[in-house]
Amino acid sequence: MQRRQFLKIGLASSVIGLSSASAVWLAQGNDPKSLTLDTLFSRLHMFANLPAEALANLSIGQWNAAQIFTHCAQSVEFSMSGYPQHKSAVFKQTIGTLAFSAFAIKGAMTHNLTEAIPAAPVLEPNADAHQALARLVTSLTDFSQYQGQLAPHFAYGELTKQEYELAHILHFYNHLDSFKPLSNPV
Repeated sequence: MQRRQFLKIGLASSVIGLSSASAVWLAQGNDPKSLTLDTLFSRLHMFANLPAEALANLSIGQWNAAQIFTHCAQSVEFSMSGYPQHKSAVFKQTIGTLAFSAFAIKGAMTHNLTEAIPAAPVLEPNADAHQALARLVTSLTDFSQYQGQLAPHFAYGELTKQEYELAHILHFYNHLDSFKPLSNPV
């Protein structure tokens, strides 16, 4: 009898602990008002106004600003043209779907900030940051005007345009963790 009671208490404690941890994690997302392309374009405009040296030295992570902008642009471009390599269908239908759902509910994404898109062109470390930023802005503008069928995401699978828009915004906002804070954030 004591073993059964111990197991019940242990199970209940685990459920309560996981629920509490999940609630805390979900509460730490972005302001939903900031999850729009207009807000993202405003943030990118702030970067465009930085001098070349300041923009080039903005990153405190392993990738520099040009690599981050290029990586995010690749993701947007691949959502329209197709990703070069995919996770398995099982992964996309389970872990990928669950991950995107959690990110969407939270309004924030967390992922390895130096993991390239599988089979994407190599991120050039000596690229010009302003040119890479312009590529990102162009890709987002093209995406916002895109009327064709979107390609499945390499990890999340099929996404609607609205879901892809959120994924692109959350993806870039997660990469902001690799940047020094700007004095005047949007």
